Amino acid sequence: MSLRYVREFKGFAGIRLEADDIGSADDPSIVLLHGFGQTRKVWEDVAIGLEQAGRHVINVDLRGHGGSEWPSDGRYDFTAYVEDLRAVLGQMRTRPVVVAASHSAWIATMALAEDAATLASGLIFVDPPADHDAQAVRAEADRMSAALGQGLNHADYDNAIFAAFDTHGAGDALSEAAAHIGLPSLIIRGALGQVDPDAAQPAFVDSLPNVEAIDVDGGGLLIVAERAEAFNGVLIDFLERKQPRFIPEYRSGSDARTLRDAMGCFATGVTIITAHAPDGRPVGLTANSFTSVSLDPPLLLVCIANASGSAEVLRGIDDFAVNVLQIGQQPVSNLFAGKSEDRFAGTRWEVGEYGAPILPSSLGIFECKRHALHEAGDHFILVGRVEKASFEPRRDPLLYFRGKYRRLHFT
Repeated sequence: MSLRYVREFKGFAGIRLEADDIGSADDPSIVLLHGFGQTRKVWEDVAIGLEQAGRHVINVDLRGHGGSEWPSDGRYDFTAYVEDLRAVLGQMRTRPVVVAASHSAWIATMALAEDAATLASGLIFVDPPADHDAQAVRAEADRMSAALGQGLNHADYDNAIFAAFDTHGAGDALSEAAAHIGLPSLIIRGALGQVDPDAAQPAFVDSLPNVEAIDVDGGGLLIVAERAEAFNGVLIDFLERKQPRFIPEYRSGSDARTLRDAMGCFATGVTIITAHAPDGRPVGLTANSFTSVSLDPPLLLVCIANASGSAEVLRGIDDFAVNVLQIGQQPVSNLFAGKSEDRFAGTRWEVGEYGAPILPSSLGIFECKRHALHEAGDHFILVGRVEKASFEPRRDPLLYFRGKYRRLHFT
């Protein structure tokens, strides 16, 4: 039995966006975006095929189209559409693959330009148009509307869209934005009825760093409607290769990388552990294995790799500090995670009240006395008794998740 209901999202400036929510939310998610002159009805057969292939589908009507709100202020500019998509992605419980048809490819590109990895897990364009002229945008939308054959007419979208949608300078902006999107990407072309399909290839898609392109023969004007079965085959093949449904598993004795990836699912803060060597040199390293242990007595712990350059010194110290990093300290984190001999040379630091070096720009600083040390495989656990703690409440933490730095997402 198909799981399906109409779902509402809050878009830019609070506008109501309507979508079909199809399938189990526990399956990998797909967001479908139609082009101008269409509604989400155009994806109906594709959405059913994706659900049957074990995918969770969010099929969205753009503002001014179908069941979504037609804004009374006439906000149909490019920015409004981009922020609508960012808002939808921000309300998803997982990072979906975004499938964008026609002009929505432009919207998706700009929406994902800055922080694609935190909003989506893949990007698929269907017949992205190359011509950014305002008249061409409307002409193509009219052709799409006429080709649907599903009862769609001008009553299904607001004609004010085309006068308000600003396309001046879009080509250069899209190319620059695409260059920053490292997600697995696919371009599916059905020629849009062009005599020469290659002439319809927009320049900005060539800027995507991780992109494939596939032509579906005989796609005619609207590939998702006229060659739905062939289209779904291409789409699902890409999804299974790049975003497989199976859950990776680690079992004792198998690939350690899988275990590491599983451990990386636990989002952490980032710290730098600092101390003085016996000869007075400041030493330090980046670590994200850090936790509070006890409030009475006040204890914390850090896990340090035996192979790290500072391990020998940290095994023998009596005083050390844990510096919890804020979002502006990513370069410092990288410096102390590398193999630089003098990590403190270009870093602002000072001697703390209890003798250990501290990084005063940090989000939080814990000055500790050694309490205990425990061997733990290829790491050792250093337990410290907190003598002094200070923090800056106006800063935000530098986070680490699945091998990448992250920031807090505020809702």
